[in-house]
Amino acid sequence: MTPRSSEAIPCPFDFSEGLDFDPALAALMARDSLPLIRLPYGDRDAWLVTGFDSVRQVTNDPRFSRAEITGCDYPRLTPEPIVSPESINVMDPPDSSRLRRLASQAFTTPHVDRMRLDISRLADTLLDEMAGQGRPADLVRHLSNQLPQLTIYDVLGIARDDWPRMQRYTHQLLATGPGSRETAASAKAELRSYFGALVAERRRSPGQDLISALAAAKDGEDALDDGELAVMALTLALSGQDTATCQISNIAYVLLTRPDLMRHLRNRPETLTDVLNELLRVIPFRKGVGIPRVALADVEMDGVRIKAGDFVHVSYLTANHDPARYPDPHAIDPDRPPAPHMTFGWGGHRCIAVPLAMAELEVAIGRLLERFPALRLAVPPDRIRWDTHTIRRFPLELPVTW
Repeated sequence: MTPRSSEAIPCPFDFSEGLDFDPALAALMARDSLPLIRLPYGDRDAWLVTGFDSVRQVTNDPRFSRAEITGCDYPRLTPEPIVSPESINVMDPPDSSRLRRLASQAFTTPHVDRMRLDISRLADTLLDEMAGQGRPADLVRHLSNQLPQLTIYDVLGIARDDWPRMQRYTHQLLATGPGSRETAASAKAELRSYFGALVAERRRSPGQDLISALAAAKDGEDALDDGELAVMALTLALSGQDTATCQISNIAYVLLTRPDLMRHLRNRPETLTDVLNELLRVIPFRKGVGIPRVALADVEMDGVRIKAGDFVHVSYLTANHDPARYPDPHAIDPDRPPAPHMTFGWGGHRCIAVPLAMAELEVAIGRLLERFPALRLAVPPDRIRWDTHTIRRFPLELPVTW
């Protein structure tokens, strides 16, 4: 595997200034060949793949394996690995393909349409409460933090009394500080135990929730077993609130600081989905990189020879800003011709809950603009405080008035 090398570039990936693109990532993108990087945790270095086409190759090429990282002290940004070893996120085809076929049955158009109705009712309630509190109000507290969390907890059928505990465990698991490993490991164990018990309960008494739908999913005679179902529910609970929570706040911040984009959406509300996808492409909702892969064979790529056993990280953030794919890639262009982006991943590890995430974003931003036509920041943008303690990038508060 990739040894520790004196040539490796130290990459803490701790840039947290607003939503500017990380200059360290920009410098790595500009190199003539793949850089070898060293992350804060893990006993090996890794190659970093940054270009859109090369990232697409790695995510689709069976010579690069997620499953091979299991049991390794792989290069990462958090003290404790976030992902569970049984998760679909660290499986390769055909195992991952099997789970995706089964899990995707819970995210069909009819299922998501029913969820959208519930999301809309919840968003209206949250915005009613914000309006009732009066001006100014914190959009993060009233909408961004609550809507994705309450939505995923509700659709998974998690008891309301358990919601604060879920929120606490999630925050502990995403922390990046060197002293957080023990707490994060404990939080992961608690979550796995919780969802194991919840799956057993749903097997005995199914309901209308997502776990029950996943339990009922079949592909011929094949179905998810209890362990697979528990890990799938845990994965959805984490990813289902993490990305959407950050992006509701981030997108709202961009619109509040870019009056031209706000006007565009108010004048042309039918373009909401396309504009959201352009914002999702441009906005860096996380720091650095996620889960690596291991090369199963020697591969020539972008000027280097990746050897069998080497760790390889891809950056969806840099792929989304590849000038060969997107002209003027750092610009937010609401009229840019639609082109798929990598914010939700790519290939066999693209997030299976994208339909739910997009429904949340469309409802949250759409309802916000409809309900508050004079919405604006209540403080100067340079007074907004940003998260610096986790792998995510988002404003801690977003004071607004109307």
